[in-house]
Order: sequence, then structure tokens, then C-alpha cells
Amino acid sequence: MTAETTAFPLRRSAIGKRPRPRSHWLIPLFDRRAARWLLAGFALLLLVGASSPAWRHLYPAVAAPGWTYRVHLDAIERVSALVPDGKGGLYISQEMQDGKGMILRSGTDDGLRTVESGLSKPDGMIAYRGGVAFSQEQGKHPVSWMSGDGTRQLFSADSVEGLATDGHFLYAIEDLHGNGHLLRYDPETTSVTTLRSGLDEAEAVTICPDGRLFYSEKSRGQIRQLQADGPDPVVLDGLREPGFLLCNREGLWITEDATHMARVLLLDAQGDLNVVLSHLRSPQTIVEASPGHYLVAEQGRNRVLELQRATAEP
Repeated sequence: MTAETTAFPLRRSAIGKRPRPRSHWLIPLFDRRAARWLLAGFALLLLVGASSPAWRHLYPAVAAPGWTYRVHLDAIERVSALVPDGKGGLYISQEMQDGKGMILRSGTDDGLRTVESGLSKPDGMIAYRGGVAFSQEQGKHPVSWMSGDGTRQLFSADSVEGLATDGHFLYAIEDLHGNGHLLRYDPETTSVTTLRSGLDEAEAVTICPDGRLFYSEKSRGQIRQLQADGPDPVVLDGLREPGFLLCNREGLWITEDATHMARVLLLDAQGDLNVVLSHLRSPQTIVEASPGHYLVAEQGRNRVLELQRATAEP
């Protein structure tokens, strides 16, 4: 049996159209005004959003009360590591990648000259045994040592960033995701000992005058103190991308490697965390050039700042 289908006639609603009010001509006018207000509000939001990064970019660095700063060197692209040469000059690394990185030396009268080239993100650098040890962060490269007799390789590692020394051993830390190592190099035996493993973006390591060793894990915003028997306690937490450490008689210095609104911090002997410099752009190394005088590499503005206490002698 074949079912027959019946087409139902289309019926219009018996409810008639409502008559338009006399003020129907005002509706398009109100709609146009509302649209203009919405567009103006949207444009204002876009303007505020676009101006926020510009404001953060242009806002000058601010020193805390009791501190002053000035520009020491300017126009140094990708400035990163700093090492005073003990003669009034300064070793400066430029953290370019893919073999374009360099180490420069500034003198008192001869400007800047290149002392090492062909490097891939030279980021760690420290005075060591009468010369300068340096690392390369991009990939598997050796930690090297340059002196008046030339440059030679010390040991191999992967993505080494921070370097530190206690006068004998050289410490290096690898900036890897979840698989970084804290290493110790013995110059007498040329052996390398792994002190810690499984670190996540561990960028900085420093040794205090009393022998304590601190290191950072950037992704976690933490600073830890190395313990002989472990585990390593967290001494600072909640930091914004801690990128470099320095420990001296004043305390533990930390720079935050953030693109905007970064800070230079000082954890003093009383355990107080002080903001010494703020509104920085990607600060890297901080070194003590002389008692009370510090140099800070501000990579985001391609310059080196000189920082000192306001009461210190120039």
C-alpha cells in the first residue's frame, strides 16, 4: 500500500499586524545614536589597551629612596652579562643567538672592542682564575675560559646560563625545561659533578662570601638555597621571572627578567626584601664594580645602569 500525502494549504495568521506608533520615525534615530556611542566606547577601549604597553615601555626607571642611578653605557644591543676587568674597564656580552653573539670590552679611553665572537647567546660570565669564564645558553656549547693567552674550553654542558665561583670551583646552571642541572667544575681534576638535576628554567646561581649557594628557577619564581643533604629550601617565592643573582655583604640581589615593570631586589641581612630599582625592562646581570657601586645590564633598553647609594662617595 502506498501512502498518499496531502499538501496542507499555507495559512496566514488570523492575528492582524499591530499598527505602528506615530513615533516610529524616532526608532532609527535612537538606533544610530546608540551605535555611535557603542563605536565610541569600543574605540576608547582599543585606545586604552594600545596605550598601556606604550606607557610601560616609556616609563623611566625609578630608584628607591636612598639610591640613585645613571646611564653608564648606552646603545649596546642585547646587553646581558657584565664583568669588571679590574682596570676601570668592563667585559660585556651581547646575547644574540645563532653564532651572532659577542663579548665586548670597554676601556677607559678606547671605547668598545670585540674580544670574542661567533657565540650563541653568551649569557653567563664571571671573573675566574685570572681570566673570564663564559657560557652560551643556546644549545649544547662548552663553558669556556678566556685569558691573555687565548680562549680554551673547560667542560661541555647544555644551555648553560648562570656561572658562579667560590675561588676554586666553577658552578654552572642549565636553563632547560624540567631537565636542567646544577654543575660544579674542579679545575684541578677537570671533573664535573652534578649537584642537582630536574631543574626547570634554572637561570641563576651565586655564592655568598660565607659560602652559601643560591640558585633560581625562573618558571616557578623561586630562589632556593643549596643544602649539603637536601632538600633545598625556598628562600624567596612569587618573584616575576628571577633571572640573575648576586650575593655580597649587603645581601642577596635579584633581577627580574620581565619585559616590563621588572625590578632589582635586595634581600638584606635582616630578611627584608627591598625594591631598589623598578620599572625596568628585562634587567639581566648586576655586578658590584666597587664597594657601594653596582652596574645593571638593562637589556630591554640596550644600556648599562650605574646604581649606588645616595650617601656613597662617587
